[in-house]
Amino acid sequence: MISTMYHHVNSDRCSNNYEVFEAHLKYVSENFTSVFPKKELPKHPICLVFDDGYYDFYTLIFPLLKKYKIKALLAVTPKYILDETDKPDSLRLSYEHNDLFQNYKDATFCTYKELKEMLKSNLIQVVSHSYSHKNLLENDVDLNQELVESKNILEKKLGIIVESFVFPFGKYNQKVLNETRKHYKYSFRIGNAVNNDFHGVNDVIYRIDADNLTQADEIFSFSHMLKFRLKALSKKIVGNT
Repeated sequence: MISTMYHHVNSDRCSNNYEVFEAHLKYVSENFTSVFPKKELPKHPICLVFDDGYYDFYTLIFPLLKKYKIKALLAVTPKYILDETDKPDSLRLSYEHNDLFQNYKDATFCTYKELKEMLKSNLIQVVSHSYSHKNLLENDVDLNQELVESKNILEKKLGIIVESFVFPFGKYNQKVLNETRKHYKYSFRIGNAVNNDFHGVNDVIYRIDADNLTQADEIFSFSHMLKFRLKALSKKIVGNT
């Protein structure tokens, strides 16, 4: 089972060119079945995960997911989500990647109103990416807030059940993983490896970095897939962290 990681379209960093990204989604729709985390999988499953929930997801990415009927997880951080906004698109989309968090009051992220709209499509599953997008290995991190409060806020605000957690920056250790398992069925990391199913590799689901694509099928080439499979095998032996 392949899981992929994305952030932006047409941004300055952690991004994809719009035309290349649309071609990529078209390729995905023709060669894979997009899925949410679950036990039983179809042939050629793929789980797309978009980190952070920036506003360009709503304006640029979500319309393409609808066009190609592709399901995706959207990993969000409640600290930066506004209920709704009247800020113009020109402002919301004007910031560079590194300035989006500090300017969240200008609605640089999807609002709860927009998240609710996208959930109605049944193509989007909102999951937790922590409360404040901190590295969970830092000394001053409140794990209860990052893991539990983020889940509770999203469930209350959106009327959903949140079963998946995406580690910010892909950072965790065994203690953090043990705490995560108490509250979530599925956990996702960065790592460029493939998974047999949603048990992942040693109970963590690896994602292939799909930002900065140069062509639609780039990460699915034989050489890349071989590398990703070998990475998974090595991690099963030596461990994830």
